[in-house]
Amino acid sequence: MNSLYKKSLLKITDFTKDEIKKIISLSKILKKNRKNKKEVKYLKNKNIALIFEQESTRTRCAFEIAAYEQGANISYLTSHNIHLGYKESIIDTIKVLERLYDGIGYRGISHQTIKVLSHNSNVPIWNGLTKKYHPTQLLADLLTIEEYIPNKKISEIKLAYVGDASNNIANTLLELSFLIGFTLHIVAPKKYWPKLNIMQKIYQTNKKKFLCTEDIKMGVQNVDFIYTDVWVSMGEEKSEWDKKISLLKKYQVNQKMLSYTKNDDIKVLHCLPAIHDKNTKIGKKISKLYNLHEGIEITNDIFNANSEIIFDQSENKLHTLKALMVATLKKDIFKI
Repeated sequence: MNSLYKKSLLKITDFTKDEIKKIISLSKILKKNRKNKKEVKYLKNKNIALIFEQESTRTRCAFEIAAYEQGANISYLTSHNIHLGYKESIIDTIKVLERLYDGIGYRGISHQTIKVLSHNSNVPIWNGLTKKYHPTQLLADLLTIEEYIPNKKISEIKLAYVGDASNNIANTLLELSFLIGFTLHIVAPKKYWPKLNIMQKIYQTNKKKFLCTEDIKMGVQNVDFIYTDVWVSMGEEKSEWDKKISLLKKYQVNQKMLSYTKNDDIKVLHCLPAIHDKNTKIGKKISKLYNLHEGIEITNDIFNANSEIIFDQSENKLHTLKALMVATLKKDIFKI
């Protein structure tokens, strides 16, 4: 029986540990088939809607290519070409779309919006990012972790998330570590820790494998992976940049931090985009304002040294999104 059939993914704990394992296993099969040019189109004649209220590179491209390669049709919808929440209510919109589409990917700001969509939909909804959670990113991360440390069980992995931990990646890592049982260290200024209510589950059930600290040396020691993400975006006020960067500056992933791990085989993850040089408008602006000429949240040398795993992490979104759509839209997939 496929318990994932027609199931939505709004946050990672919507799925069970066993269901997550099934998604990752299916991802590996689909990735191998693609590499060997033996793609089987499990989603022929399926229609997929992508509602993207926020811009995207990796998530949009991965969704579209995954659907195309599986034989599905895609409609890309934005706040500029549909009436969602402006001229038409979220509920009315989903009642129309569920009659036309077999599944819907959503990327936006408010997590409440995707909850309303899912609650009123008879087709699965997949979260491509909200301000609170980013479960489809963490599926790709999990596949990458398994590929790069194949001789360790996932429950034996130690990962430190460093930097701004008040975001959707840190929140979803907390949920995933609670579900899977790997060791997670949040290493950040206290102002940028996850909200207490999001940490409560892991505090209560996984205390021995969880640490939230401002102490960089303690937080990264003996970990297998360091994970970081961008600190700022162009949409934020400069005053917010000033506050953030003054506190986060010492949490930059650099050679000094890697030496604290005492792990010669330490690996660095980044969900991208990364501001590791001055080859972007925002990179130039921040480096000039804050004297960060070697990179912002990660230095250029560390990014380049870990570029293979980081870009594998990015590519793996294609394979895990493909597995997610197939698993939730094909009733008998796990009998194949």
